[in-house]
Amino acid sequence: MAQQEPTATATRPLKIIAGADSFGCSLKDALVAQLRSLNIEVEDLGTSKYYSVGEEIGRRVSQAANTNSPIETRGLVACGTGVGVAIFANKFPGVYAATCLTPAEALNARSINNCNVLAVSGMSTTPESASEILKIFLNTPFKSPCPASGSNPWPDDIQSFLDGSINEMSKIGNENTPVADPPCFICSLAKSREDKEFTPVDVMPGGSMKILRETPTSAIVRFKAGSVEPAHHHTFGHDLVVTKGSKSVWNLSKGEKYDLGVGDYLFTPAGDVHRVKYFEDT
Repeated sequence: MAQQEPTATATRPLKIIAGADSFGCSLKDALVAQLRSLNIEVEDLGTSKYYSVGEEIGRRVSQAANTNSPIETRGLVACGTGVGVAIFANKFPGVYAATCLTPAEALNARSINNCNVLAVSGMSTTPESASEILKIFLNTPFKSPCPASGSNPWPDDIQSFLDGSINEMSKIGNENTPVADPPCFICSLAKSREDKEFTPVDVMPGGSMKILRETPTSAIVRFKAGSVEPAHHHTFGHDLVVTKGSKSVWNLSKGEKYDLGVGDYLFTPAGDVHRVKYFEDT
């Protein structure tokens, strides 16, 4: 399918911040020369480790995105694969870095994701192909027809989604974004206590349990009065809190005894051999 020739629609002057690692520096230099031949302002950060240059360009593009500058700032990063620099550029809110190995990928990245940092591969992309990718990155407006849309305008429902995505994406990673409170474990515990359907445990005569969480394991365990857990040990340490009843724990490894009632807490380290007796329903 023939690529649609993009048209420039920028309403603000464009500035590109560029950088690369040693595997991408030659390709970056060629693209910087192309940008300057187009009279586009370029700040070339030179060559550094891929994660350092990706981070620095991501930071600067993010800062620029959060200002009302009359200049639009985008990034250009290159490394061996184009992946590493994109990963670290994307650590910052308002940065949408995409690794583009073909012109079609650049069209999709600009049209769908409003990509503002172009990442290219010094090992996989020829200078000629990279030049075409850069042209598309510079000139393709957000929501343009692209290979993903069959080179046709987006349907109204997709247009509506894309319109809303800009505002929603800009909030990701922003410290001021409200974060939903995690589920309250105590509330979950109280709710589970109301559930009378506990599962009997064959290896614990008189005992039954309800699992609250698999990893790490949390459970409510019930024992009938007079129940005894014979000497045993666990491959993991475990905490317990008595919420009803009473029990005694003999830690045979340490030669210690603990008498526990409502509200008491005990931690038993991994490997410690212990036995337990329950004096009432607990």
